[in-house]
Amino acid sequence: MTSFSVIIPALNEADGIAACVAAVRALDPLVEVIVADGGSADGTAELAAAAGAVVVAAPRGRGPQCNAGAARAGGEVLVFLHADTALPDDAFPRLRALFEDPGVRAAKFRLSFDVADPILALAARLMWVDSRLTSYGDQGIVIRRAFFEQLGGFPDWPLFEDVRLFELARARGGVAVVPAEVTTSSRRFRANGSLPQLLIDLGLWLEYVAGIPPHEIAERYRR
Repeated sequence: MTSFSVIIPALNEADGIAACVAAVRALDPLVEVIVADGGSADGTAELAAAAGAVVVAAPRGRGPQCNAGAARAGGEVLVFLHADTALPDDAFPRLRALFEDPGVRAAKFRLSFDVADPILALAARLMWVDSRLTSYGDQGIVIRRAFFEQLGGFPDWPLFEDVRLFELARARGGVAVVPAEVTTSSRRFRANGSLPQLLIDLGLWLEYVAGIPPHEIAERYRR
């Protein structure tokens, strides 16, 4: 039976990390849960450990944190999950069935948000297909560990590390879409407004496609 390791990069996620770990463990207690902590100052690491996760200290940044978690993982298939995203109830039966096919080496879930917002619902539905524009870490990244290592893991980027990994996987055989939805937090969109945040995200993506280095994009975004 295929074994899975769920890797959750986290930074100051004390409000939700215990619930996130517990939710994964409730779906399948045999699944390894690893929290890759990027130096949280709010007790995230301690709360994750108390909830039953293996905690790995890592350099700050989603790519380096995910790589550190993957280096510790023992599962044949890695599931990279954001701390504010919940897997569907039947996630692991679906993944086991999908990865019985040796030709499947990478996959993602469909996306949904945790609020009834028509703009976000439309954006999420557009991301049900796999493409350079519509595949991100919010949807969960599921990948065979051996394939992940062949691709060199995540780049050491402050953003778009997820897009790059999907690009590399797509070029080497494609990305399957699991016909079930993860539910991700709308907190960024609630803070900034759904449409404005979507436009910001699109603008950043266009800069990435234009070849602007992710470190430069991130610095301008912070300013």
